[in-house]
Amino acid sequence: MIKNGIKGGAGTTGDYADWVRDFTEERERRTALGDPDWARGARLPEALIRSLQRFQVGEDGDGAQLRAKAAGAGDPVYAEAVDLFVAEEQNHARMLALLLAAAGAPTLAGHWTDAAFVRLRRLLGLRLELLVLMVAEVVALRYYRAVRDGTRDPLAAEVAGRILADEERHVTFHCRRLREDLASLPAPARRATTAGWRLLLAGAALVVAYDHGPALRGLGVRRSAFVRDVVRDAAPMAAVMDGRGGTASPGRPPRRV
Repeated sequence: MIKNGIKGGAGTTGDYADWVRDFTEERERRTALGDPDWARGARLPEALIRSLQRFQVGEDGDGAQLRAKAAGAGDPVYAEAVDLFVAEEQNHARMLALLLAAAGAPTLAGHWTDAAFVRLRRLLGLRLELLVLMVAEVVALRYYRAVRDGTRDPLAAEVAGRILADEERHVTFHCRRLREDLASLPAPARRATTAGWRLLLAGAALVVAYDHGPALRGLGVRRSAFVRDVVRDAAPMAAVMDGRGGTASPGRPPRRV
């Protein structure tokens, strides 16, 4: 079963060929589909423009640290899948920049929240980097859903919908790796790790809700509801990561319909 982009249950280690295939097929599908029609322009409230500018900074970057750690993990197929994941994130940054341009707005050179996440991740090994990355990914799920469903601008809704579909796959991808990695720990340590991750996620959701509050309000989402939804959505993900989730394999990409 897939819930919030997560398949529950016992998985096997190694063999990320299914994910390499998924990322490759998605790249080909995206190429065939083509970009949104940027020429139609976008009419966005100022609060949403400021919010999208900050998220665009977070999506940008070459992923060099993550790619290096993945390459050093001893599984070249996983490392290839990570390279393809980073390419999808870079495409998100590109689309957000073009959406902002369609609204007549520039991108930002940086933002303190992104800088804090990057510095924290660079201090960590692959396991903890992925846990911190998952914080950003889960917050992004709720954010892009809010933009997709709450904006009146068709171009912004289309871009947010495309990014959201990718992020749902990314969460499943990272959950698989974290489940395999945490499996080497005793059950109490696994559950303590995911409990700590959920606390970090709740804190990040509070920061985003405060920082992006005006945009969220314009999209019809209260700050408190945003935080509550993020925390609630994290529960099945934590269960997959620490080994408590379901009976089906969490390792394969979600099927497309």
